[in-house]
Amino acid sequence: MGVRFVIEDWAACAPGLLTPMQWRDWARDPRIPEGPLDAKLERMAPMQRRRLNTLGRAAAQVAWDCHTPDGETPVVLASGHGDAQRCLQLLQDHAASGAAAPTDFTLSVHNAIGAMYSIARGDGAAYSSIAAGAASAAAGLVEAAALLDDGAQRVLLVCYEAPLPGEYAVFEREAPAAWAWAWRITPARAGAPHLELTWTAADASADEAPALPFGLQALRFAVSDAASASATSEGVRWTWSRHA
Repeated sequence: MGVRFVIEDWAACAPGLLTPMQWRDWARDPRIPEGPLDAKLERMAPMQRRRLNTLGRAAAQVAWDCHTPDGETPVVLASGHGDAQRCLQLLQDHAASGAAAPTDFTLSVHNAIGAMYSIARGDGAAYSSIAAGAASAAAGLVEAAALLDDGAQRVLLVCYEAPLPGEYAVFEREAPAAWAWAWRITPARAGAPHLELTWTAADASADEAPALPFGLQALRFAVSDAASASATSEGVRWTWSRHA
């Protein structure tokens, strides 16, 4: 099984990695980005921007950097954990006082970042939020490809993660890193260059412990000239390939 697509434009953000040139240099010699995210998100109104934490601002920043202005492009957001920092803080506050702030609860749900972004842009297009573990970037792309197949001219895919905080850190299954990226994708045309993502069943025991998180492996392939790349996660082997 597989999906074919074209990346029309992209943007990415990680500590020390902001420009396309920096990311292409990184793809040739990848490393785990270290440090906090720093997304200015100056195009979002300050009152709205303050409601997002650093992960939310980074996700909104990369989305804004390559989103079309027409208000009709569907958006798929994908993250294995979402805003885990806010969720943990909400639970700690509830455990300590028996209460939780309604605003904090609203912003802790998995689709909150997408909702804030769509409100800030006044965007009425379809939005969806995907959580599929380490392979959330691949699952998000499958969702985006389905929207293309359903007639969308282009889809914005936004993927983001941050290290699990505090007590949640014991559940970390990848090298912890903070990053966000967005791809504006369009359908593949017969005979034209395109990318493809295929997947097959794999023994769960074959899961690898890669140096890079799954989502950064996908980005590395996209911004490099590699012919193919693959990763195994939770019994599925995902393969990215490039076709001239």
